[in-house]
Amino acid sequence: MLTRRHVRVKVMQCIYALTRSNDDSLEKQQKFLKFSIENTYSLYLLMMSLMKEIHDLAKQQVELSANTYLSSSSNTFDDKKKFVNNRFIKMISENKVLEEELEIRKLQNWYLNDEYVKLLYKEIIASNYYNKYMHATASSFEDDKQLIVDLFKNIIAPNEKIYDYFEDDKLTWVDDIPLVNTFILKLLKKAKPDAVESYFLPPLVKDQEDIEFSKKLLSKTLLQNEKLVKEIEGKTPNWDKDRIADIDAILLKMAIAELLNFPSIPERVTINEYLELAKEYSTPKSSTFINGILDKLIKEYEQDGKLNKIGRGLL
Repeated sequence: MLTRRHVRVKVMQCIYALTRSNDDSLEKQQKFLKFSIENTYSLYLLMMSLMKEIHDLAKQQVELSANTYLSSSSNTFDDKKKFVNNRFIKMISENKVLEEELEIRKLQNWYLNDEYVKLLYKEIIASNYYNKYMHATASSFEDDKQLIVDLFKNIIAPNEKIYDYFEDDKLTWVDDIPLVNTFILKLLKKAKPDAVESYFLPPLVKDQEDIEFSKKLLSKTLLQNEKLVKEIEGKTPNWDKDRIADIDAILLKMAIAELLNFPSIPERVTINEYLELAKEYSTPKSSTFINGILDKLIKEYEQDGKLNKIGRGLL
């Protein structure tokens, strides 16, 4: 789920938090990094559990309409239980492994904030995706899956109120939401009718090396701070360090630390990664500024034999 680029973002967030708090405790930032990375998985679980909660609410509404004379949207369909019996959403809603993980992490967000579930359900039953599906006389597993993919992509994932809720809950989730939603969408599209329950509980990272990479990058950047600052100052004679944007300074220090301490990562990969981060998180001119400094440093490091790159590197 987590990519190397996203791991770099997590490290950047830790260092930025440190500069704002004036707390130079490496141990504290390492704990924050671990907490931030693990919380990405909690966000994934909460997004998945939203579909379970929506399904549970749909069942309640069908039962309610069957026991009252009140009219409801479901009364216009021949098969009022078609959505409730959707095979794909039932795979998620009845997934015991997913349910157990939610219980272990004590993730009861939607139980405590059910207005968000009701809001999404209302949008779903008013949508063309839902109405077209409910009016169809029959449906295959692929039809069932396509409905859930469409609902997630067009109604659940882009919902602004859900986004605002997550932003208020944990600030680091702001950067996690696009990653998690994109991952879930791919996961849903690739799911097969015979998928094992653990399919919906994927690993947080592809390789444990990514976690070790994050720890080492954080510690090297923080412990070598004075040295890294001097490296930057040496290549920016016309710049006052106070004029360099905080994010630019952090990204530069991280990039230099990565160049000098990770021989398996090619220098071009490092440059490209931090230029992309600069474009996303800093000023419009930041990527040009950072690229110029890193190009100068790499030429200098190559001449001095400081770059000892090996292998093909990891993205």
